[in-house]
Amino acid sequence: MYETLEDIFEAVAVKYLKAVDVKRGNNNKKGSNQHEIGGLVKAGLGRKLGLTNDGTILNFSAKMVYISDDESEPVVCEDTVSWYDTRYKDPSRGAEYRLYYHDNEVTQSFRESDFLLIALTKDQTLLLIFAPKDSSAEVQLKSIFGALNLDINTALINIPVNETSLVIPVRLVLAQLGIDVNTSKEDDESKLTELLNRFDSNFPKTRVFSDYSRELVQSEICAVEDPDQTLLAWMEAEEQNFRLLERHIVSEQLKLGFGASGHDVDAFIKFSLSVQNRRKSRAGHAFEHHIEAIFIANNLSYKRGGKSEGKQTPDFLFPSQEAYQDGNFDESKLRMLGAKTSCKDRWRQVLAEAKRIEIKHLLTLEPSISEEQTKQMASLKLQLVVPKPLHETYSSNQLNYLQTLKSFIDEVQAL
Repeated sequence: MYETLEDIFEAVAVKYLKAVDVKRGNNNKKGSNQHEIGGLVKAGLGRKLGLTNDGTILNFSAKMVYISDDESEPVVCEDTVSWYDTRYKDPSRGAEYRLYYHDNEVTQSFRESDFLLIALTKDQTLLLIFAPKDSSAEVQLKSIFGALNLDINTALINIPVNETSLVIPVRLVLAQLGIDVNTSKEDDESKLTELLNRFDSNFPKTRVFSDYSRELVQSEICAVEDPDQTLLAWMEAEEQNFRLLERHIVSEQLKLGFGASGHDVDAFIKFSLSVQNRRKSRAGHAFEHHIEAIFIANNLSYKRGGKSEGKQTPDFLFPSQEAYQDGNFDESKLRMLGAKTSCKDRWRQVLAEAKRIEIKHLLTLEPSISEEQTKQMASLKLQLVVPKPLHETYSSNQLNYLQTLKSFIDEVQAL
């Protein structure tokens, strides 16, 4: 049903950077000016890249990212890295393969002891993601890739890429980092044909596309018996189909060119911005559409986008806007739910909504939010609702605080 990590990545490994990995001046020791990272062979990545024995230097497209808890936006660079045997010219010694990187904004940022996650995608692109040791970003990356319990040191350690890991939270986190991971599947062509027959080469309204996406997996899940799995399945189906349609539409536009001349820079920039804005807005709208479909299937009484006070419009009010605005209605029977695919600092927006409701609820798909942030949410009386399959990305200390979508629905039905 779901796309998994195995569908996207060939291999993944993690480590903490040591002095020799880091350019001189970015650590407390002598460091190195070689700009190289070793240990990929033992970690299982090397053989995936290829072990040449004739001195050939292999080049790979790479996306490098540095994430810091102190910065609101990550530093992202697209570059090329080289993979080669540093001892090829010395036949008396065994092969030693290293990954060479160039100077860029990311390499200026990372330091000795920083966390590194390196992954090879199915399309042979490398991701190198760096974060300060013990940062929230490190914890989240380790969590979604299943590395929380590994004893990580300065040698690369392989992370098994298995078929049970859900990709939708990984995609969300990577998207926040400016990383778009595309994969091709055998049935992509037939799925695209169906999409074009239904929508031609145009993006339909988000509600229409969400309805279509649910149709594709409707027989595989039940929104009443398992709303948590259902929400993830619907989001994953929509994400896959949107990527197919978007890739086709963008590809066709690239063939046509931009503006009357075909190479109008302003027209290209306008088109590019429209693509980025559509991606951002579509995900949030799709999330709300699928949540609403689950509420309808469970016969809940609700108001989507109803007003509470002034211009405040909670994503969902229970049982209705009329009940909320009726001063005589029992406040203990009122509920509100915010819906955000990812939280960051945006979760605070929910606190200002529906003042009559003491405890706010927020449904998110973001995995492994830091303990510090969830404690802060709890202190401000915000109840986090997370689909059950994503609970495994949170620490044991956080599990008693989390609520599933199923338990939230049960709570509303019991009012």
